[in-house]
Formats: sequence, C-alpha cells, structure tokens
Amino acid sequence: MKDHAVKGAFKTKLPRGDESPRSPLEFAVRRQAQSTLEMVQEAIKHNQTLLAFQPVIRADTGGRIGFYEGLIRVLDHTGRIIPAGEFMSQIEDTETGRAIDVLALRHGLNTLRKTPGLRLSINMSARSIGFKPWVHCLTRFLKETPDLGERLILEISERSTMTVPELVIDFMQRLQPQGICFAMDQFGADKMAIKYFRDFDFDIVKIDGQFMRGIAQNPDNLAVTRALVAIAHEFEMLTVAESIENTQDADLAANIGIDCLQGYYFAAPTTQPDWLRDRPDTALRTG
Repeated sequence: MKDHAVKGAFKTKLPRGDESPRSPLEFAVRRQAQSTLEMVQEAIKHNQTLLAFQPVIRADTGGRIGFYEGLIRVLDHTGRIIPAGEFMSQIEDTETGRAIDVLALRHGLNTLRKTPGLRLSINMSARSIGFKPWVHCLTRFLKETPDLGERLILEISERSTMTVPELVIDFMQRLQPQGICFAMDQFGADKMAIKYFRDFDFDIVKIDGQFMRGIAQNPDNLAVTRALVAIAHEFEMLTVAESIENTQDADLAANIGIDCLQGYYFAAPTTQPDWLRDRPDTALRTG
C-alpha cells in the first residue's frame, strides 16, 4: 500500500461550524481538539506510531494467555507515548481516524507475520470498512501470507457497530471465511438493538469496563453483567471482561462464567512484551 494513501489524511480539518465560539470554554475545547488532530497528523507524517500489547487471559487455565490486544499509540514531538484514549474521540470521524486504523492494521499484521503462533486483536472503526487503503492493506497481507487471517481478531466497538449494522454484518460475512475473528468491544456500553444482535456473528464480546470495575462490590453491575454474559453465551460467543484491576473482580468474573479476563491486574499495555523484546527486529515502529 502506498504511504501517500495514508498521509493524504493530513489535510483533514475539524468542522468549524457556522458560528464562532460563544465562550472562552468553547474556544478552549475547539482549540484543544484542533491541537490533538494536528499532533496525530504529525505523528503519522513522521512514522511515529506503534502498538502497545496487552494480554487477554483465559479464566479457566490459571493465567494462560488466550490472545493479545494491539493498542495504537502515537509519539508526540517530545517522544512521549500517547494512548489512543487521549486522541481517538477527536479524530474517529475524520480522515485522520481512517489513517490511524490503517496504521494499526499494518502494525498488527506485520507483528503477526513476524511472530508465528501469536493471536492478536486490532481495533477498527466501522467507518473504515469502505476505506480503500484499509482494504488494500488487509488484502495485500492476506495474499502474501494467507494464514495470517486465522490469527487476526478485528475489534469494533458496540457504538461504532450500530452506526452501520448492515454494513458490519456484510463485512463479517465476507471476511470470516478467511479465518478472521470479530470481537465486539465495549459490549453493553451503548444501545444494542437485539434484532441486529441476532444477525451479527461476532466470535467474541468484550464486556465494557464500566460494569467490571469494582463489580465485586456492586450488585447492580453484577446483575447487568450476568445478563450480558447470558446473551453472549446463548449466541455461542466468547466473553471477555475488560478493566479487571483486582483479585476480587477477577475471581467473581471467572465464577459467573466469563471466559477471558483483561486489565491492569494482569498486565498493563506495553510496547515491548517479552516475546517481542528478545527479537532482533524489535524497532518500536513496524511498518
């Protein structure tokens, strides 16, 4: 894939609207959003992007890793690593957001190609389904190394999925025959229409962290989580509990039948996991 297809996203600007900021606060918010967009664009332009990896632990195997999630990061002008949570909301609906999805996919596929036996999930927006550079990137890697699809998991958030449900369903039906798995991220965080859920064929659902943090002390969140797990298992989907941060929550999640656990209790995301650190080609930016 040509780099200029991604770098063309630098020209994206935030919509300004028809009115000037009405207050100093609104002005500050707009200025911060524009600053964030420009920071990400500069990182893309100078190839200052990378993945951080966080393990997803099987609940029934005493700490065995089921797969890793690859989380996109950018470096700012000082070299500081910036997590996606600090910029994705400002860029998700822009061309720069599409470029970030392409780079995350490229980094992830490069990692899979260089690391036999690894299973890796990569986040994407449903808006990238029709984005040609993203499609070309996936197609090229699968053509060169067809078995990569069997170790790739694509994560799409519940909110993003529900913006274009029919498109997501068609997308999954086309790619699953190539061995690619799909995970719904942040399950329960948004309004999921059950009529669509019946038609989705997600392999994995990741229960949103708002229900999992402190669940051992929150009966309401426990009740919601039990219901979400029951729905997922009824449709034969693997369940992952996000944002597990202590022993009590981990034990309870396993006891109510959640299949896999993920969170800082087990490991923080790192750009240099053990399996990558010992390789001779361990440059942070792979692409």
